[in-house]
Amino acid sequence: MERVDVAIVGGGPAGSSAAHAASTGGADALVLEKGVPRADRDRLGPDSTDAAGILDYWVDIMGIHPDEFDEGVLQCELNRAEFRGPDEATTLTSTGIDSSYDKFGYTFHRARFDDWLRDRAENAGAEYRAGESVRGVDTDLSAAPGDDAPRHTVRLASGDAVGADFVVLADGPQRTVTNRVLDEYLPADAAASDRLASRTTNHIAYQEYRRVPEAVYEAVNDAIVFWWGVMPGETAYPWIFPNQDRVCRIGLTMPIGLDIDDVDVDAYKLLDPSDESIPQGNEYIRRLLEWQYGDEYDVESDFPLVEDAGKRNGTETYAISSTRPIDSPTEAGIAVAGGAMGTTSAFHEGGDHVAVRTGAIAGELAAAGDLAPYNRRWKEAIGDEIVRNVTMADMVGEYDPDDWNRIIGAADAMLAAEAGDGLLAQPYRSGWESVKLMLAYKWNKRRVKKDYVGIDEREYVY
Repeated sequence: MERVDVAIVGGGPAGSSAAHAASTGGADALVLEKGVPRADRDRLGPDSTDAAGILDYWVDIMGIHPDEFDEGVLQCELNRAEFRGPDEATTLTSTGIDSSYDKFGYTFHRARFDDWLRDRAENAGAEYRAGESVRGVDTDLSAAPGDDAPRHTVRLASGDAVGADFVVLADGPQRTVTNRVLDEYLPADAAASDRLASRTTNHIAYQEYRRVPEAVYEAVNDAIVFWWGVMPGETAYPWIFPNQDRVCRIGLTMPIGLDIDDVDVDAYKLLDPSDESIPQGNEYIRRLLEWQYGDEYDVESDFPLVEDAGKRNGTETYAISSTRPIDSPTEAGIAVAGGAMGTTSAFHEGGDHVAVRTGAIAGELAAAGDLAPYNRRWKEAIGDEIVRNVTMADMVGEYDPDDWNRIIGAADAMLAAEAGDGLLAQPYRSGWESVKLMLAYKWNKRRVKKDYVGIDEREYVY
Protein backbone atom coordinates (compact mmCIF):
# COMPACT_ATOMS: atom_id res chain seq x y z
CA MET A 1 0.00 0.00 0.00
CA GLU A 2 1.21 3.50 -0.84
CA ARG A 3 2.29 5.42 2.27
CA VAL A 4 2.57 9.17 3.00
CA ASP A 5 2.90 11.34 6.08
CA VAL A 6 -0.14 13.50 5.34
CA ALA A 7 -3.10 12.63 3.11
CA ILE A 8 -5.31 15.58 2.17
CA VAL A 9 -8.85 15.04 0.90
CA GLY A 10 -9.75 17.91 -1.44
CA GLY A 11 -7.56 20.20 -3.51
CA GLY A 12 -9.19 23.62 -3.07
CA PRO A 13 -7.69 26.52 -1.12
CA ALA A 14 -7.65 24.65 2.21
CA GLY A 15 -6.28 21.42 0.77
CA SER A 16 -3.56 23.00 -1.35
CA SER A 17 -2.52 25.25 1.54
CA ALA A 18 -2.32 22.25 3.87
CA ALA A 19 -0.13 20.46 1.31
CA HIS A 20 2.13 23.50 0.91
CA ALA A 21 2.58 23.92 4.66
CA ALA A 22 3.12 20.20 5.27
CA SER A 23 5.70 19.91 2.50
CA THR A 24 7.45 23.09 3.61
CA GLY A 25 7.68 21.50 7.06
CA GLY A 26 9.38 18.43 5.64
CA ALA A 27 6.42 16.05 5.43
CA ASP A 28 5.46 13.83 2.52
CA ALA A 29 2.06 15.28 1.51
CA LEU A 30 -0.46 13.94 -1.00
CA VAL A 31 -3.55 15.84 -2.19
CA LEU A 32 -6.43 13.70 -3.46
CA GLU A 33 -8.82 15.78 -5.58
CA LYS A 34 -11.75 14.26 -7.49
CA GLY A 35 -11.35 16.87 -10.23
CA VAL A 36 -14.02 19.00 -11.87
CA PRO A 37 -13.90 20.16 -15.51
CA ARG A 38 -14.36 23.87 -16.09
CA ALA A 39 -14.65 26.01 -19.18
CA ASP A 40 -11.95 28.35 -17.86
CA ARG A 41 -9.36 25.70 -16.93
CA ASP A 42 -7.36 23.39 -19.17
CA ARG A 43 -6.82 20.67 -16.53
CA LEU A 44 -8.86 18.99 -13.83
CA GLY A 45 -8.94 20.79 -10.53
CA PRO A 46 -11.21 21.64 -7.62
CA ASP A 47 -14.73 22.99 -8.05
CA SER A 48 -13.41 26.60 -7.89
CA THR A 49 -16.86 28.15 -7.57
CA ASP A 50 -17.37 31.17 -5.39
CA ALA A 51 -17.57 34.93 -5.69
CA ALA A 52 -13.81 35.25 -5.14
CA GLY A 53 -13.23 38.59 -3.49
CA ILE A 54 -10.78 39.56 -0.73
CA LEU A 55 -11.00 42.55 1.64
CA ASP A 56 -7.91 44.34 2.93
CA TYR A 57 -7.52 42.65 6.33
CA TRP A 58 -8.34 39.26 4.80
CA VAL A 59 -4.95 39.49 3.08
CA ASP A 60 -3.32 39.25 6.49
CA ILE A 61 -5.60 36.42 7.61
CA MET A 62 -4.75 34.48 4.46
CA GLY A 63 -1.05 35.24 4.72
CA ILE A 64 -0.63 35.68 0.97
CA HIS A 65 -0.19 39.09 -0.65
CA PRO A 66 -1.60 39.48 -4.18
CA ASP A 67 1.84 40.59 -5.37
CA GLU A 68 2.77 36.90 -5.10
CA PHE A 69 0.14 35.78 -7.63
CA ASP A 70 0.79 34.74 -11.20
CA GLU A 71 -0.46 37.09 -13.87
CA GLY A 72 -4.22 36.84 -14.40
CA VAL A 73 -5.14 35.76 -10.87
CA LEU A 74 -5.91 39.27 -9.61
CA GLN A 75 -8.78 40.82 -11.56
CA CYS A 76 -9.73 44.22 -10.10
CA GLU A 77 -8.52 46.34 -7.21
CA LEU A 78 -11.39 47.69 -5.11
CA ASN A 79 -11.92 50.94 -3.26
CA ARG A 80 -15.38 50.39 -1.81
CA ALA A 81 -18.35 48.13 -1.13
CA GLU A 82 -21.87 49.31 -1.92
CA PHE A 83 -24.77 47.96 0.15
CA ARG A 84 -28.16 48.58 -1.38
CA GLY A 85 -31.55 47.87 0.13
CA PRO A 86 -34.97 48.16 -1.49
CA ASP A 87 -34.94 51.94 -1.05
CA GLU A 88 -31.80 52.83 0.94
CA ALA A 89 -28.09 52.55 0.15
CA THR A 90 -24.73 53.11 1.78
CA THR A 91 -21.11 52.86 0.67
CA LEU A 92 -18.24 51.52 2.75
CA THR A 93 -14.76 52.76 1.81
CA SER A 94 -12.90 51.27 4.79
CA THR A 95 -13.31 48.04 6.72
CA GLY A 96 -12.01 49.80 9.83
CA ILE A 97 -9.59 46.94 10.53
CA ASP A 98 -5.83 47.44 10.33
CA SER A 99 -4.21 45.78 7.35
CA SER A 100 -0.89 45.58 5.55
CA TYR A 101 -2.72 45.81 2.22
CA ASP A 102 -3.25 49.40 1.13
CA LYS A 103 -6.39 48.93 -1.00
CA PHE A 104 -9.96 48.25 0.14
CA GLY A 105 -9.69 44.81 -1.44
CA TYR A 106 -9.54 42.97 -4.74
CA THR A 107 -11.39 40.45 -6.87
CA PHE A 108 -9.64 37.46 -8.36
CA HIS A 109 -10.10 34.61 -10.81
CA ARG A 110 -10.91 31.65 -8.59
CA ALA A 111 -9.83 28.88 -10.95
CA ARG A 112 -6.48 30.58 -11.60
CA PHE A 113 -6.09 31.16 -7.87
CA ASP A 114 -6.67 27.48 -7.16
CA ASP A 115 -4.20 26.52 -9.87
CA TRP A 116 -1.66 28.93 -8.38
CA LEU A 117 -2.12 27.36 -4.93
CA ARG A 118 -1.72 23.91 -6.47
CA ASP A 119 1.50 24.89 -8.26
CA ARG A 120 2.81 26.45 -5.04
CA ALA A 121 2.17 23.21 -3.16
CA GLU A 122 3.80 21.10 -5.87
CA ASN A 123 6.81 23.42 -5.97
CA ALA A 124 7.18 22.84 -2.23
CA GLY A 125 7.30 19.08 -2.85
CA ALA A 126 3.69 17.96 -2.42
CA GLU A 127 1.97 15.62 -4.85
CA TYR A 128 -1.37 16.82 -6.21
CA ARG A 129 -3.37 14.00 -7.75
CA ALA A 130 -6.46 15.18 -9.66
CA GLY A 131 -9.11 12.72 -10.82
CA GLU A 132 -8.84 10.67 -7.63
CA SER A 133 -12.04 10.35 -5.58
CA VAL A 134 -11.96 9.29 -1.94
CA ARG A 135 -14.54 6.80 -0.70
CA GLY A 136 -13.68 6.87 2.99
CA VAL A 137 -11.06 6.79 5.73
CA ASP A 138 -10.42 3.88 8.09
CA THR A 139 -8.50 4.70 11.27
CA ASP A 140 -6.61 2.48 13.71
CA LEU A 141 -6.47 4.49 16.92
CA SER A 142 -3.91 2.11 18.39
CA ALA A 143 -1.39 3.05 15.70
CA ALA A 144 0.93 6.01 16.08
CA PRO A 145 2.80 8.11 13.53
CA GLY A 146 5.79 6.16 12.24
CA ASP A 147 4.40 2.71 13.06
CA ASP A 148 4.72 0.00 10.44
CA ALA A 149 0.93 -0.14 10.10
CA PRO A 150 -0.58 3.22 9.09
CA ARG A 151 -2.91 5.02 11.47
CA HIS A 152 -5.18 5.97 8.55
CA THR A 153 -6.12 4.08 5.42
CA VAL A 154 -7.66 6.34 2.79
CA ARG A 155 -9.85 4.28 0.46
CA LEU A 156 -10.01 5.45 -3.16
CA ALA A 157 -12.76 4.98 -5.75
CA SER A 158 -10.21 3.17 -7.92
CA GLY A 159 -9.97 0.40 -5.32
CA ASP A 160 -6.50 1.46 -4.22
CA ALA A 161 -5.66 2.74 -0.77
CA VAL A 162 -3.19 5.18 0.74
CA GLY A 163 -1.79 4.90 4.25
CA ALA A 164 -1.12 8.07 6.21
CA ASP A 165 -0.12 9.23 9.68
CA PHE A 166 -2.37 12.28 9.44
CA VAL A 167 -5.47 13.17 7.42
CA VAL A 168 -6.66 16.66 6.53
CA LEU A 169 -10.29 16.77 5.40
CA ALA A 170 -10.78 19.69 3.01
CA ASP A 171 -13.59 18.48 0.77
CA GLY A 172 -15.64 21.68 0.91
CA PRO A 173 -19.10 22.54 2.24
CA GLN A 174 -20.77 19.43 0.83
CA ARG A 175 -18.58 17.40 3.23
CA THR A 176 -18.96 14.25 1.15
CA VAL A 177 -16.14 12.48 2.98
CA THR A 178 -15.92 14.61 6.12
CA ASN A 179 -19.34 13.75 7.52
CA ARG A 180 -18.76 10.01 7.20
CA VAL A 181 -15.39 10.28 8.94
CA LEU A 182 -16.68 12.45 11.78
CA ASP A 183 -19.61 10.08 12.39
CA GLU A 184 -17.07 7.56 13.68
CA TYR A 185 -16.23 9.85 16.60
CA LEU A 186 -19.65 11.19 17.52
CA PRO A 187 -22.59 9.55 19.33
CA ALA A 188 -25.27 8.16 17.01
CA ASP A 189 -27.81 10.72 18.22
CA ALA A 190 -25.40 13.56 17.39
CA ALA A 191 -24.03 12.37 14.05
CA ALA A 192 -22.28 14.84 11.79
CA SER A 193 -24.21 13.49 8.81
CA ASP A 194 -27.39 14.79 10.48
CA ARG A 195 -26.07 17.99 12.05
CA LEU A 196 -24.06 19.05 8.99
CA ALA A 197 -26.45 17.88 6.29
CA SER A 198 -26.06 20.09 3.24
CA ARG A 199 -29.70 21.13 2.94
CA THR A 200 -29.85 22.41 6.52
CA THR A 201 -26.42 23.96 7.04
CA ASN A 202 -25.63 25.25 3.56
CA HIS A 203 -26.89 28.01 1.31
CA ILE A 204 -27.00 27.57 -2.43
CA ALA A 205 -25.27 30.13 -4.62
CA TYR A 206 -25.57 30.81 -8.33
CA GLN A 207 -23.61 33.20 -10.50
CA GLU A 208 -23.25 34.19 -14.13
CA TYR A 209 -20.32 35.70 -15.99
CA ARG A 210 -21.71 38.54 -18.11
CA ARG A 211 -20.01 41.15 -20.26
CA VAL A 212 -21.63 44.42 -19.26
CA PRO A 213 -21.94 47.77 -21.09
CA GLU A 214 -19.01 50.14 -20.75
CA ALA A 215 -20.90 52.65 -18.60
CA VAL A 216 -22.06 49.92 -16.20
CA TYR A 217 -18.55 48.53 -15.93
CA GLU A 218 -17.08 51.96 -15.25
CA ALA A 219 -19.52 52.33 -12.36
CA VAL A 220 -18.59 49.03 -10.68
CA ASN A 221 -15.07 48.08 -11.78
CA ASP A 222 -13.59 49.19 -8.46
CA ALA A 223 -16.47 48.14 -6.22
CA ILE A 224 -18.37 45.13 -4.97
CA VAL A 225 -22.12 45.66 -4.86
CA PHE A 226 -24.66 43.83 -2.70
CA TRP A 227 -28.45 44.10 -2.50
CA TRP A 228 -30.15 43.24 0.79
CA GLY A 229 -33.85 42.80 1.44
CA VAL A 230 -34.77 42.36 -2.23
CA MET A 231 -35.22 38.56 -2.18
CA PRO A 232 -36.54 36.33 0.60
CA GLY A 233 -34.55 34.04 2.86
CA GLU A 234 -32.09 34.36 5.71
CA THR A 235 -28.92 36.11 4.46
CA ALA A 236 -30.19 35.90 0.89
CA TYR A 237 -28.81 38.55 -1.45
CA PRO A 238 -27.60 39.19 -5.00
CA TRP A 239 -24.26 40.77 -5.90
CA ILE A 240 -22.04 42.11 -8.67
CA PHE A 241 -18.29 41.49 -8.61
CA PRO A 242 -16.10 42.98 -11.35
CA ASN A 243 -13.59 40.96 -13.35
CA GLN A 244 -11.42 42.15 -16.23
CA ASP A 245 -12.47 43.08 -19.79
CA ARG A 246 -15.94 44.35 -18.84
CA VAL A 247 -16.88 40.97 -17.37
CA CYS A 248 -18.76 40.89 -14.07
CA ARG A 249 -19.79 37.96 -11.93
CA ILE A 250 -23.45 38.56 -11.13
CA GLY A 251 -24.82 36.13 -8.61
CA LEU A 252 -26.82 35.43 -5.48
CA THR A 253 -26.98 33.25 -2.42
CA MET A 254 -30.10 31.93 -0.71
CA PRO A 255 -31.24 29.17 1.67
CA ILE A 256 -32.03 25.74 0.26
CA GLY A 257 -35.66 24.61 0.15
CA LEU A 258 -37.37 27.95 0.80
CA ASP A 259 -41.16 27.70 0.35
CA ILE A 260 -42.85 30.64 -1.36
CA ASP A 261 -46.00 30.03 0.70
CA ASP A 262 -44.02 31.22 3.72
CA VAL A 263 -43.06 34.49 2.02
CA ASP A 264 -44.80 37.85 1.61
CA VAL A 265 -44.35 37.95 -2.16
CA ASP A 266 -45.42 41.57 -2.48
CA ALA A 267 -42.65 42.74 -0.14
CA TYR A 268 -39.68 41.76 -2.33
CA LYS A 269 -38.43 43.58 -5.41
CA LEU A 270 -37.28 40.37 -7.13
CA LEU A 271 -40.51 38.43 -6.63
CA ASP A 272 -43.59 38.64 -8.81
CA PRO A 273 -47.20 38.13 -7.63
CA SER A 274 -47.56 35.39 -10.26
CA ASP A 275 -44.67 33.33 -8.80
CA GLU A 276 -45.83 29.88 -7.73
CA SER A 277 -42.41 28.94 -6.36
CA ILE A 278 -39.12 30.58 -5.47
CA PRO A 279 -37.44 31.62 -8.75
CA GLN A 280 -34.40 29.80 -10.08
CA GLY A 281 -31.06 31.58 -9.90
CA ASN A 282 -31.02 32.60 -13.56
CA GLU A 283 -34.47 34.16 -13.24
CA TYR A 284 -33.40 36.11 -10.17
CA ILE A 285 -30.39 37.46 -12.08
CA ARG A 286 -32.55 38.45 -15.06
CA ARG A 287 -34.95 40.30 -12.75
CA LEU A 288 -32.10 42.03 -10.94
CA LEU A 289 -30.62 43.30 -14.21
CA GLU A 290 -34.02 44.39 -15.51
CA TRP A 291 -34.72 46.25 -12.26
CA GLN A 292 -31.36 48.01 -12.19
CA TYR A 293 -30.61 48.53 -15.88
CA GLY A 294 -33.69 47.65 -17.92
CA ASP A 295 -34.68 51.27 -18.50
CA GLU A 296 -31.47 51.93 -20.45
CA TYR A 297 -30.47 48.55 -21.86
CA ASP A 298 -31.82 45.39 -23.40
CA VAL A 299 -30.57 42.95 -20.78
CA GLU A 300 -30.34 39.87 -22.99
CA SER A 301 -28.37 41.56 -25.77
CA ASP A 302 -26.40 44.16 -23.78
CA PHE A 303 -25.39 41.83 -20.89
CA PRO A 304 -24.45 38.62 -22.76
CA LEU A 305 -23.21 35.50 -20.99
CA VAL A 306 -19.50 34.80 -21.39
CA GLU A 307 -19.81 31.14 -22.30
CA ASP A 308 -16.13 30.24 -22.07
CA ALA A 309 -16.00 31.36 -18.42
CA GLY A 310 -17.11 29.67 -15.24
CA LYS A 311 -18.02 26.08 -14.72
CA ARG A 312 -20.39 25.63 -17.65
CA ASN A 313 -21.53 28.07 -20.33
CA GLY A 314 -20.75 31.10 -18.19
CA THR A 315 -22.71 29.90 -15.16
CA GLU A 316 -22.08 27.98 -11.96
CA THR A 317 -24.03 26.72 -8.97
CA TYR A 318 -22.35 25.86 -5.69
CA ALA A 319 -22.85 25.44 -1.96
CA ILE A 320 -21.74 27.86 0.75
CA SER A 321 -21.19 26.27 4.14
CA SER A 322 -22.83 27.25 7.41
CA THR A 323 -21.63 30.10 9.57
CA ARG A 324 -20.86 27.79 12.49
CA PRO A 325 -17.39 26.20 12.29
CA ILE A 326 -16.58 22.84 13.84
CA ASP A 327 -13.68 21.52 15.88
CA SER A 328 -11.70 18.52 14.65
CA PRO A 329 -11.09 15.08 16.25
CA THR A 330 -7.39 15.80 16.58
CA GLU A 331 -6.75 12.89 18.95
CA ALA A 332 -7.44 10.66 15.98
CA GLY A 333 -4.88 12.52 13.86
CA ILE A 334 -7.58 14.23 11.79
CA ALA A 335 -8.03 17.92 11.02
CA VAL A 336 -10.97 19.47 9.14
CA ALA A 337 -10.19 22.68 7.26
CA GLY A 338 -11.83 25.32 5.07
CA GLY A 339 -15.37 24.95 3.82
CA ALA A 340 -15.65 21.45 5.28
CA MET A 341 -15.25 22.88 8.78
CA GLY A 342 -17.75 25.65 8.11
CA THR A 343 -15.39 28.62 8.09
CA THR A 344 -16.90 30.06 4.95
CA SER A 345 -20.33 31.61 5.27
CA ALA A 346 -23.11 33.55 3.67
CA PHE A 347 -21.38 36.69 4.93
CA HIS A 348 -18.08 35.80 3.26
CA GLU A 349 -17.86 36.46 -0.44
CA GLY A 350 -15.88 33.29 -0.86
CA GLY A 351 -14.14 32.67 2.43
CA ASP A 352 -10.93 31.66 0.68
CA HIS A 353 -8.87 33.62 3.20
CA VAL A 354 -10.03 31.50 6.13
CA ALA A 355 -9.80 28.31 4.07
CA VAL A 356 -6.17 29.06 3.22
CA ARG A 357 -5.35 29.92 6.83
CA THR A 358 -6.95 26.85 8.41
CA GLY A 359 -5.39 24.57 5.80
CA ALA A 360 -1.98 26.07 6.43
CA ILE A 361 -2.31 25.56 10.19
CA ALA A 362 -3.38 21.94 9.72
CA GLY A 363 -0.49 21.21 7.34
CA GLU A 364 2.06 22.89 9.58
CA LEU A 365 0.98 20.88 12.65
CA ALA A 366 0.79 17.60 10.73
CA ALA A 367 4.36 18.12 9.54
CA ALA A 368 5.40 18.74 13.15
CA GLY A 369 3.80 15.41 14.11
CA ASP A 370 1.07 16.68 16.44
CA LEU A 371 -2.40 18.01 15.54
CA ALA A 372 -3.39 18.54 19.19
CA PRO A 373 -3.06 22.36 19.07
CA TYR A 374 -5.18 22.68 15.91
CA ASN A 375 -8.53 23.62 17.47
CA ARG A 376 -6.87 26.25 19.63
CA ARG A 377 -4.72 27.57 16.78
CA TRP A 378 -7.55 28.09 14.28
CA LYS A 379 -9.56 29.99 16.89
CA GLU A 380 -6.61 32.26 17.59
CA ALA A 381 -6.15 32.89 13.86
CA ILE A 382 -9.73 33.36 12.62
CA GLY A 383 -11.95 33.33 15.69
CA ASP A 384 -12.67 37.06 15.60
CA GLU A 385 -13.57 36.86 11.92
CA ILE A 386 -15.96 33.95 12.49
CA VAL A 387 -17.58 35.67 15.47
CA ARG A 388 -18.28 38.73 13.31
CA ASN A 389 -19.96 36.58 10.69
CA VAL A 390 -22.03 34.55 13.12
CA THR A 391 -23.09 37.71 14.96
CA MET A 392 -24.27 39.42 11.79
CA ALA A 393 -26.04 36.29 10.52
CA ASP A 394 -27.89 35.94 13.82
CA MET A 395 -28.87 39.60 13.91
CA VAL A 396 -30.37 39.72 10.42
CA GLY A 397 -31.87 36.24 10.34
CA GLU A 398 -35.46 37.50 10.56
CA TYR A 399 -35.07 40.79 8.71
CA ASP A 400 -37.69 41.79 6.17
CA PRO A 401 -37.30 44.52 3.50
CA ASP A 402 -38.37 47.29 5.90
CA ASP A 403 -35.76 46.14 8.41
CA TRP A 404 -33.07 46.24 5.73
CA ASN A 405 -34.08 49.76 4.71
CA ARG A 406 -33.95 50.84 8.35
CA ILE A 407 -30.58 49.25 9.08
CA ILE A 408 -28.90 50.38 5.86
CA GLY A 409 -30.23 53.88 6.43
CA ALA A 410 -28.84 53.86 9.97
CA ALA A 411 -25.47 52.59 8.75
CA ASP A 412 -25.36 55.27 6.06
CA ALA A 413 -26.11 57.95 8.63
CA MET A 414 -23.38 56.63 10.92
CA LEU A 415 -20.84 56.71 8.11
CA ALA A 416 -21.91 60.21 7.13
CA ALA A 417 -21.71 61.40 10.73
CA GLU A 418 -18.28 59.88 11.14
CA ALA A 419 -17.08 61.96 8.19
CA GLY A 420 -18.97 65.04 9.37
CA ASP A 421 -19.67 66.61 12.73
CA GLY A 422 -20.31 63.57 14.89
CA LEU A 423 -22.98 60.97 15.48
CA LEU A 424 -25.84 63.45 15.95
CA ALA A 425 -24.99 65.53 12.87
CA GLN A 426 -28.09 64.05 11.23
CA PRO A 427 -30.44 63.52 14.19
CA TYR A 428 -33.38 62.58 12.00
CA ARG A 429 -31.50 59.43 10.93
CA SER A 430 -28.25 58.92 12.77
CA GLY A 431 -29.45 59.17 16.35
CA TRP A 432 -31.51 56.43 17.92
CA GLU A 433 -31.45 53.94 15.03
CA SER A 434 -27.66 54.16 14.84
CA VAL A 435 -27.30 53.70 18.58
CA LYS A 436 -29.65 50.71 18.52
CA LEU A 437 -27.68 49.14 15.67
CA MET A 438 -24.36 49.44 17.50
CA LEU A 439 -25.75 48.25 20.83
CA ALA A 440 -27.45 45.26 19.22
CA TYR A 441 -24.25 44.27 17.42
CA LYS A 442 -22.09 44.56 20.56
CA TRP A 443 -24.58 42.64 22.69
CA ASN A 444 -24.95 39.85 20.15
CA LYS A 445 -21.21 39.64 19.61
CA ARG A 446 -20.59 39.10 23.33
CA ARG A 447 -23.21 36.37 23.35
CA VAL A 448 -21.94 34.65 20.20
CA LYS A 449 -18.30 34.72 21.32
CA LYS A 450 -19.17 32.33 24.13
CA ASP A 451 -20.67 29.72 21.81
CA TYR A 452 -19.90 29.92 18.09
CA VAL A 453 -18.59 26.40 17.45
CA GLY A 454 -21.00 23.94 15.86
CA ILE A 455 -19.28 20.76 17.07
CA ASP A 456 -17.02 21.18 20.09
CA GLU A 457 -13.91 18.99 20.41
CA ARG A 458 -15.24 17.68 23.74
CA GLU A 459 -18.05 15.92 21.89
CA TYR A 460 -15.76 13.50 20.10
CA VAL A 461 -15.46 9.99 21.52
CA TYR A 462 -12.35 7.92 20.80
